Amino acid sequence: MTTPSSGAGSAEDLKRVVGWRRVLNATRYSAVGIAFAFRNEAAFRQELFAAVVLIPAAILLPVPRIERLILVLAMLLVLVVELLNTAVEASVDRVSMELHPLAGRAKDLGSAAVFLSILMSITAWVVIAGPVLLDRLRD
Repeated sequence: MTTPSSGAGSAEDLKRVVGWRRVLNATRYSAVGIAFAFRNEAAFRQELFAAVVLIPAAILLPVPRIERLILVLAMLLVLVVELLNTAVEASVDRVSMELHPLAGRAKDLGSAAVFLSILMSITAWVVIAGPVLLDRLRD
């Protein structure tokens, strides 16, 4: 399968693709990216496992729709930020594998973004699901 990153075709060729073909290509490229992250990034697999468990739990929780939405989006945000962090790391490594303070800073900032997204998700779960679970345990 060819993607824009695999060197198939020129940038101009890719820009000429419009309509449903563009949507299909974008979907395929996204699937390739997710599959790559799943195969090669242990953190992504762990976060995906958490999402697979917690998103259905969020859907089943007896909370208002907006709170359910917050819980689901919080889990998806962690996955999005992890994918962006992986993209930053790949880009930095593409430029040079040499240790450089700016490369380290870019990778550290990406890692910090993942960490903060996880803290946000945990906070949402504690604030929204925590009281529901505590009420269940008391009953």
